[in-house]
Amino acid sequence: MTAALNQPTPAAGTGVLGLGVHRPELVIDNEQICQWIDSSDEWIRQRTGIVTRHRAPAEVSVVDMAEGAAAQALADAGIEASQLGAVIVSTVTHPYQTPSAAAALAGRLGIAAPAFDISAACAGYCYGIAQADALVRAGMADYVLVVGVEKLSDFIDNHERTISFLLGDGAGAAVVGRSETPAISPSVWGSNGDKWAAVAMDNSLLRLRDALAEAQSSGDASRLLDAEEKLWPTLRQDGQTVFRWAVWEMAKVAQQALDTAGVAPEDLTAFVPHQANIRIIDELAKQLKLPESVLIGRDIVDAGNTSAASIPLAMHRLRAEHPEISGGLALQIGFGAGLAFGAQVIRIP
Repeated sequence: MTAALNQPTPAAGTGVLGLGVHRPELVIDNEQICQWIDSSDEWIRQRTGIVTRHRAPAEVSVVDMAEGAAAQALADAGIEASQLGAVIVSTVTHPYQTPSAAAALAGRLGIAAPAFDISAACAGYCYGIAQADALVRAGMADYVLVVGVEKLSDFIDNHERTISFLLGDGAGAAVVGRSETPAISPSVWGSNGDKWAAVAMDNSLLRLRDALAEAQSSGDASRLLDAEEKLWPTLRQDGQTVFRWAVWEMAKVAQQALDTAGVAPEDLTAFVPHQANIRIIDELAKQLKLPESVLIGRDIVDAGNTSAASIPLAMHRLRAEHPEISGGLALQIGFGAGLAFGAQVIRIP
């Protein structure tokens, strides 16, 4: 007779139990940005809604910011790090291919829980919530820490004007755990890989290989010295492609997330999209026909686009400014490089 294998006990429901953030102290306004690009404060505000963005100093790392946000989220959830069953970090700016930022964060927290990174850029936080939800529902963990964190200032060329002026640094974290009733809806997620090149970080290793080959064939080693600064990877985007995709396709994904959750726009307390551009945020709200009673996350005005950190940063701010929204429903949707997208409805902790 074949022995039966033990199985974990599934959870009846899951929920986001706590939130935390780290916002770097250095604030860069549009006038400072315009030192590097031919633009103006008025143009940046009109096109993006951004007034300021936060930048982390050189000595502050992705893991440092993640640790600060994680400590707040754990305190908000009322649990200890030792109770975590997994650590998930979404980032595209951890400067190591391996080991993961999540493993380093788990070490900082003094735990040996499974830890791994997600590379889904601006959709990464929603991807992390989806995976944490699945782990807890399956009985694989009682609590999972999800962190979206980016130090985008390390990967921009300040003189490049397709994306550099949009970006900020920061971290946001959430604790996902068991709930007596479901407080995280099934996630709607996916990717449009045919638009893969619309937002991309240049691969410095490939460019180094090409520069070495050119220097070798020419016999001029000085070419490597001339190219040294250009070999560091930097972000670029095709703004028009990303804007059209976000406005038209993500409205459909957001509506699908509402339908999957079984709620209508008027049931929502808040709408927290990825903080990509104020015009995208406003157009999504318009297409979803959100009533005026629904609060909309517009953290981009002060924080800029922080990629994987933007949704938890915006959610944390909304709750801090409107504590009465706790317990209400929020639709969150992330979208960006990949082009990847993810959305779910959660009950605000």
